[in-house]
Order: sequence, then structure tokens, then C-alpha cells
Amino acid sequence: MKIKDLEYFQQLIKDQNFSRVAQHFGVSQPTITMAIQRLEHEFNTSFFVRDHVHRELRVTTTGQQFANHVDLILNELQVAHQEIDRANSTKVRFGLPPIIGNYYFPPLTPRLMRHQLMGSLETYEHGSRGLLKMLQHGELDMALLGSLTPLKEAQLKAQELARFPFQVVVGAAHPLAGQATVDFAALKNEQFIIPDTEFFHDQAFKQMCRRAHFRPRILYRTADIHVIKAMVSENLGITFLTSLAIEPGDKVKQVEIQGPDLPIFHLSVAMRETEELTPRKQELWDLLTNHHN
Repeated sequence: MKIKDLEYFQQLIKDQNFSRVAQHFGVSQPTITMAIQRLEHEFNTSFFVRDHVHRELRVTTTGQQFANHVDLILNELQVAHQEIDRANSTKVRFGLPPIIGNYYFPPLTPRLMRHQLMGSLETYEHGSRGLLKMLQHGELDMALLGSLTPLKEAQLKAQELARFPFQVVVGAAHPLAGQATVDFAALKNEQFIIPDTEFFHDQAFKQMCRRAHFRPRILYRTADIHVIKAMVSENLGITFLTSLAIEPGDKVKQVEIQGPDLPIFHLSVAMRETEELTPRKQELWDLLTNHHN
């Protein structure tokens, strides 16, 4: 089985047109046809059916099944190339989501500096969803990630480091500031200032609104948590944040949400299972995973 045949097959699944695939790779159409025939012969099945009435190429059930495996195979090959290319690198491509990077990571930096690890980090800042994909595609070596459930992804090794509750956060002058707890349903008439959709906060917030049976009034969205807290402190609206994002000097009040089965912000460190750790990477992993013990 040729790797190129798998690449032709993957592109044909996307384009469903032999001519376009041939043009994409700069080869003749018979080259693509023969590649698909080789694969079909190998598995003794048909991956595609020509619909002459509608002049379409349809993917069979076995074709779609094989496509799922091909995506995994080609991704693993790409990851293998990247891992081997960087096997002797002294740098660590490290993913940091904004909230974790701003509020959880800074207290760790003195320890990392004492072990001369800070200079080894190539930091990439994106939301946890984006960093998770980068990690799976071999574009990162390691990442700190947020999630709403314990992180269990295929091909990844993950260890949970901490958990933080979500809370309602209001300005000191807000009527809720004097309360210790609040029923989320009581917030239906409030104006919310919340993080962008790239944050897991958005998913947890929508979950809470669905449970409380109301559509939230969203005044403003931003990726900048400092801006959110500043606006809330001026009593322009309220927000929904993990307690991790609240610092002692913030001029806001935290109000605990009442009720069972509330969403939790899980913070984990993750890497690919296939990653052969260099001494630097192993030291970083050990420092991060031992920090919370």
C-alpha cells in the first residue's frame, strides 16, 4: 500500500471528483483511478460508486469507514515526521490558554526559571479547543488545557492539575454583591459581559442558561478577561467566570451558584502518547505534574 494512494483517496473523499483531485496533485486522471483501484483491490470492496444519472461520485459505506482510518493514518504520519524532526530540539512548543496563562501559570514561573526551563519554552496562546487540535496534529509538544470534563482524548496523555468552580461575578455596588449564593434562574433579566466563544466558559454558560430556561441578555463579549472584570466593577453588567480568573485585588464580588451538578473548570497538562520526551520536556512535565501535590 502506497502512502500517495491514501493521500489521493483522502482528497477524493473531499472533492468527489477525479479530475479535480488529479489537478490538485498535478497528475493525470488515470493515476488517481489506478490508485483507487489498488486500494479497492487490497480491501476487496468498492469505495466509490458512480451515479451516471446525476453525474455524481458517491462514497460507499465501506469508503466512509476507510476514510475515517485514512485520516488517522495520515495525521499520525504527519505527527511522526514532526516528532522525529524535533527529537533533538532543546525547545518545547508549549500551549497556554489565556485564563490559564494569566492566572495559573505565573506562580509556576519562578520554579521553572530555577530549573532553567523558561528559556526552553516556545509559547503558543490560543483557546483550549484550538490548542487541543494543535496538540493532536503534532504542532505542540505539551499544553495546559481547560475543559468541562476530565480530559480523556485518544492518543493523548493527560493529567489533571486542578479544578475550579464557575461563579457569578458582580460589581461591588450591584444588589447581588451582598449575597453569598444565587439561583442562576434569578439572573434572567441581568445583562452579561462574557468571554468569547473560544473559551470553555461559553459552553458552560449556555449549559446554565438552558437549565434555567432563559435566553441571556449579552451586552458584550471579549477575549480579554481584564476588560470583562473592569466593566463588571463599573456595574455595567455581570459575568460568569471560573474562580481561577479572580484575583484578590479585583474590585468585584464573587457569588456562588446554587444547585447540583454545576459545571467545573478542569485544568490539565497534556501531551501526545507517542511523544518521546527529551530530558527538558520530561523535567517540565515532572515540575508541572508535581506542582499540585
